[in-house]
Amino acid sequence: MRVVGTAGHVDHGKSSLVKALTGIEPDRLAEEQARKLTIDLGFAWLTLPNGETIGIVDVPGHEDFIENMLAGVGGIDIGLLVIAADEGVMPQTREHFAILKLLEIPHIIVVLTKIDLVDDAEWLTLVELDIHELLEASPYADAPLVRVSARTGEGIDALVQALLLSLETLPPKFIEGTPILPIDRVFTKTGFGTIVTGTLIRGILQVGDYVEIQPNDIQGRVRGLQQYQKDVDVAYAGGRVAVNISGIEHKSIMRGDVLTFPETLHSTKLADVELHCLLDAPYSLKHNMSVKVFVGTAECMARVRLLFDDELRVGQSGYAQLLFERNVPLLRYQRFIIRIPSPPTTIGGGIILDVGPRRKWKRQRSEVKARFERLSRGQPIDLLIETLSQVRYPITIQMASAKSELAEEMILALIDHDDIVYMPPYLIHSEVLFHYQKRALQALQDWHAEHPMMTGMRPVVLQERLGLEHSAFGVILEWLILKGSIVQEGDFLRLPDFQVTYTKTQQNALRQLEKMLSQNLHMPPSIKEATALVGEDVFESLLMQGVFIRLNNDVFLPKQIYHTWLRAVYQILQTEGQITVASLRDIFQTSRKYAIAFLEHLDAQGLTKRVEDVRVLKRSDWDAWL
Repeated sequence: MRVVGTAGHVDHGKSSLVKALTGIEPDRLAEEQARKLTIDLGFAWLTLPNGETIGIVDVPGHEDFIENMLAGVGGIDIGLLVIAADEGVMPQTREHFAILKLLEIPHIIVVLTKIDLVDDAEWLTLVELDIHELLEASPYADAPLVRVSARTGEGIDALVQALLLSLETLPPKFIEGTPILPIDRVFTKTGFGTIVTGTLIRGILQVGDYVEIQPNDIQGRVRGLQQYQKDVDVAYAGGRVAVNISGIEHKSIMRGDVLTFPETLHSTKLADVELHCLLDAPYSLKHNMSVKVFVGTAECMARVRLLFDDELRVGQSGYAQLLFERNVPLLRYQRFIIRIPSPPTTIGGGIILDVGPRRKWKRQRSEVKARFERLSRGQPIDLLIETLSQVRYPITIQMASAKSELAEEMILALIDHDDIVYMPPYLIHSEVLFHYQKRALQALQDWHAEHPMMTGMRPVVLQERLGLEHSAFGVILEWLILKGSIVQEGDFLRLPDFQVTYTKTQQNALRQLEKMLSQNLHMPPSIKEATALVGEDVFESLLMQGVFIRLNNDVFLPKQIYHTWLRAVYQILQTEGQITVASLRDIFQTSRKYAIAFLEHLDAQGLTKRVEDVRVLKRSDWDAWL
């Protein structure tokens, strides 16, 4: 399905041409019919001889309504540049043609209307020469020209044939992925409720789909679909669509909003763009100039930040950022028009390069220019790398696809690149990863300097210092450990070359504690006695390193003794099925205090459970403990 749009000067017969082609009156407003002047967008459709139905958008030609015209031409595939034979090329002809060029409408057909009013063949020849002069320096130099009379019907069949030929050369519409419907009309109908219309420029819509209206994040459900007054269950990209939405009041929607799936299109107040100032623009484009931007069916005031120029003179192009007055739904590589508000004049247009830049870029920076040039090229690898660079944290392939607008299959084919680190299913830009590596290593170095007696830092502390959410931190930490940049021991992280260090006084105290332990391995001093001897910090350090195992607030065991007891208890439980405090006490010639503390510790770990005066196995997978 395709959409055709008219363009041209006021009173050159655009609406009459649409009615002659389709039999449908596009001027739907009473004021339009009374004044015989198109004010707002009109809509019709035509079934071609090959059975294909195309939508037609009729636009106003009067300069006072150019902004309504701009809301209608953004999604068209073929422009019908309508020029009256009795007047020829006029001011609005040139402005409308400039808009078609800026929007890069794929094809145009020049329709020379009102030929029934001209008997002078020489005049027609001069008009056509003027038209060729208008077209010759543009991408449309070879556009077909068809002479038509809407009153007599002459040339209508030839125009239909020209449409058929142009349609055959168009590339297929992108029907995969998220549906995008820029809204050009909103109304209500008794018994149905809210209805929006527009050209579905991407994806598929189905009855029952949950949808969202941007930029206000309003969600509803597709109650019904119509294309060219026929109810359909599915609407495909390329055609005009009317969507009946439940759950949304029509007053909360306006022309310029975009219908899409929830949480797939996010609006922005800042966009990176490439700008072009028209060759015949009456004004140049200056840094920090306020302009009115027309994109999709939306219009919004914005300030232009030229990044490498103070001024774009007529015919020049450059990179810039647009700072919108409000949130606007945008698509990467979407075309737009810029006008100055007073006097209202079209002075240029451009293409959206990035809908979510991290910040306002500093001007005259070579690295910023290199970034814009990558985006301007539009190569898939450039888009993927730039997306990962902007995101600044690991994302899944699915998220990368949504943000870069590249198919998942294409992303998988691109991941073998020096700038991309792939840790299935996550992707991260190598520079972003090295940035976090540098910060993580510095954080650990600072931690070790501040806490020389601690084994390391808990992961949650490092996560807080890096400012990452849990899943992103997990991916980066896994990579750092895999590369040997960080060592994880138990619940702590450390640098590979870090070792706990003690002062000479602390080392002397530790030797005294070791002597006390060696005198009675199975009945060590209490925690209170040990901390009094070596200090609380040193004792906590030994616990963190796993040198000692705390059983309760009063009892600890050296690691070697702890595992000796653990193996003995497990063997007894395996052979006899139970163990008592007394039997553990007798085996190691210890006291009831230590035996009770140890068995209660095993209960707390879920390894054993107490049944009256004995302990039995609660779980058999002791391997990780032994």
